[in-house]
Amino acid sequence: MTVIVRDFRPEDAAGLVRVKRAAAPYLVETEESVLHDVRSAPPADGLRLLVAERDGEVVGWVKARIVHDSPEPGQGLATPTVHPDHRGRGAGGLLLRAAEEHLVAAGARALYAWVQDRPECRAFAETRGYRPSRTLRFQRLDLAAGVLPEPPAALPPGVELRTAADFAADPRPLFTADAEVTADEPSDITVELTDYEEWLADTWRDPLLDHALSSVVLVDGAVAAFTAAHTDGATRYVSGMTGTVRAHRGRGLATLAKADSLRRARAAGYREAFTSNDSANGPMLAVNRRFGYELCATEVGYVRTFA
Repeated sequence: MTVIVRDFRPEDAAGLVRVKRAAAPYLVETEESVLHDVRSAPPADGLRLLVAERDGEVVGWVKARIVHDSPEPGQGLATPTVHPDHRGRGAGGLLLRAAEEHLVAAGARALYAWVQDRPECRAFAETRGYRPSRTLRFQRLDLAAGVLPEPPAALPPGVELRTAADFAADPRPLFTADAEVTADEPSDITVELTDYEEWLADTWRDPLLDHALSSVVLVDGAVAAFTAAHTDGATRYVSGMTGTVRAHRGRGLATLAKADSLRRARAAGYREAFTSNDSANGPMLAVNRRFGYELCATEVGYVRTFA
């Protein structure tokens, strides 16, 4: 019954997916996406994927990395995930300690993690020197039975609806829009997307990203808003990112993109839709309420600083 923490091996991918689905059913992961994350990570990330094994079974894991695309150096990320049936037996603590040691050696001065908003989870973080910072709200929509807004009879002059698949030959306009939206996301860590080739490898070629279901709004031929659709290829859909570039905010274009994507996802057979928003992101929380999303989980962001 001893827990062993070791480095990830490709054959562990199915176990990681099983643990994540049990621990956080509002998130989507597949074996292919796990392997992609490992293979596409830039060297500057210092990525280390660790698993906790008990009696030959993967019962937990943690992905430890440096946020190399932040203008503030030394920001680390590591959130241990343990199967609910195996909590309280030391796996989470061992995973976190190994992640901390790796990140501090890689130059991390602060480590950020997310925990579910439950007393035992918060106590796990706080007894290890972490302090709370912000909250993230996860929401679920019954896509099969929910009432989605009908498509507009006509779009305003100059406005077009496209999909990410229409940008297959040249995704750079989507990269430019994503970089602007990401920079304005409420977060403890500022991220600046500046490397197009990294974005292609990490975001555009992410196996979870469904190009055909990701909607893009053009205004006078330029990308103005978009929603990135992540799916498990079966029944579950997650909004990877929805946003509007600064020059076009306040016009309802993000709502237009998201509604279009959700309608097509339902037509493609997806049954559940999930999304998440920082508690400070009032505009997107309001958009999701109008679609009928309901709160299904809350996570609290924690941070620990190192000398």
